[in-house]
Amino acid sequence: RDRVRSFPDFPVPGVLFRDISPLLKDPAAFRTLIDLLEDHLRASFPKIDFIAGGCLDSRGFLIGPSLAQRLGIGFVLIRKKGKLPGPTESVSYALEYGKAELEIQSDAVEPGQKVVIVDDLLATGGTMWAACELMKRLRAEVLECLVIIELKPLKGSEKLKSIPFYSLLQYD
Repeated sequence: RDRVRSFPDFPVPGVLFRDISPLLKDPAAFRTLIDLLEDHLRASFPKIDFIAGGCLDSRGFLIGPSLAQRLGIGFVLIRKKGKLPGPTESVSYALEYGKAELEIQSDAVEPGQKVVIVDDLLATGGTMWAACELMKRLRAEVLECLVIIELKPLKGSEKLKSIPFYSLLQYD
């Protein structure tokens, strides 16, 4: 928690931004973060085919590949629309301060493959819901949505409905 900074009114007035830059800058803290996430996933799921994330914004991209490598599995990119080559699936969703669209390459996962979606933060849940929707369209099984930080008052996990959800830190 001491490696997360708060910035009021960023990126727009009324938003309290939780910044994990100090966590990423500290190699011991980052290693501990990956250790904790790895331990949680190994204890929870005997088989995971892929970690997915990426543009569940750019900070999620910094966590997902490290975690996937530690688990000895692949990492699947989910990006903002227009950033991936080849055939893609896309979904539009609402952000806490706007709208956006995510996409995944159509051949990123096979039907039935088991995926954990990783991001740095869950606020209103729109981005994570969109990532789950993309996996559903590709007929993958989402085992869990995993984040470092959950902003509890925004109730983002409610948007995920029956999909298991795990957060390392919660802020009220």
